[in-house]
Amino acid sequence: MVLTAVVSAVGLVIDDRVLAGAPIWFKPFKFSVSFVAYCLSLAWMLSLLPSGRRVGWWAGTVVALASLVEMLIITGQVVRGKRSHFNHETPFDEALFNAMAVSVVILWLGTLAVAVLLLRARIADRASAWAMRSGIVLALAGAGVGFLMTQPAPGQRRGVSKVVGAHSVGVPDGGPSMPLTGWSTTGGDLRIPHFVGMHALQLLPLLVMLLTALGPRFARLTDDRIRLRLVLLASATYAAAFALTLWQALRGQPLIHPDGATLGVAGLILAAGAVGTYGSLRAPTPFPLTADDAEGAEGAEAAEDAEDAPTPKGLVA
Repeated sequence: MVLTAVVSAVGLVIDDRVLAGAPIWFKPFKFSVSFVAYCLSLAWMLSLLPSGRRVGWWAGTVVALASLVEMLIITGQVVRGKRSHFNHETPFDEALFNAMAVSVVILWLGTLAVAVLLLRARIADRASAWAMRSGIVLALAGAGVGFLMTQPAPGQRRGVSKVVGAHSVGVPDGGPSMPLTGWSTTGGDLRIPHFVGMHALQLLPLLVMLLTALGPRFARLTDDRIRLRLVLLASATYAAAFALTLWQALRGQPLIHPDGATLGVAGLILAAGAVGTYGSLRAPTPFPLTADDAEGAEGAEAAEDAEDAPTPKGLVA
């Protein structure tokens, strides 16, 4: 994927062809960079599994091979000057797109297997464990948005139209778009919730790393229970943001032009996140007993038992 990203970057410089309103090498560049982050995250998570490593190895290998098939088809279609996604122009193009659809399903199932392993694993640091679990579940949800893109857009018919499926909602693909991302500025875009969900896989574990790094400066962050609360809150807030972007896209609304309803829900999410953060940091956390405390507690219990015990005959209490 790193090699493909370099090749695609060179293609962006030397190849001035445009396809569907974007530089033709932009899609393989975006996909390869995304796969680098995705696969590195999965590899790191698999390395933390205390058990089930053999199953994890096979699941990771399936994800890597499915990703490779996806990138080979995308890059091959770019070389031919053809669309890779939603292309039904010729039987060969349709066969390639169907192969991509199968590879995406296999990739999703491989990631699901990793998610099951993480959900069952006993990882000592609970904040890290739940960041990984939440991240991979949200990544599965984000990947699942891709299946919505394959549905026929208005005016498209399977077996008749040369293009069946679309990223945009309410407007044709290839219209005015945001720089770098290519997301539509005139209609909804399903790539936005797809992106948001997929990259929870990196952002939530990064939050744990940030909280750990800030621990020496802020004493409360050294408490694993506070870190766990913050991670669970961040996961819930992230899930709400993912749902909001999906809802906005399905209504055909551009990300940068939200209506009152979208702004209202976004405000509620932000307020809930702020209140939750304050509550997580301020809530009292009972400190665990130290070894000395435990020994003292045991001694006190023994003394109480001795006082309550009946006095043997012949002895004066």
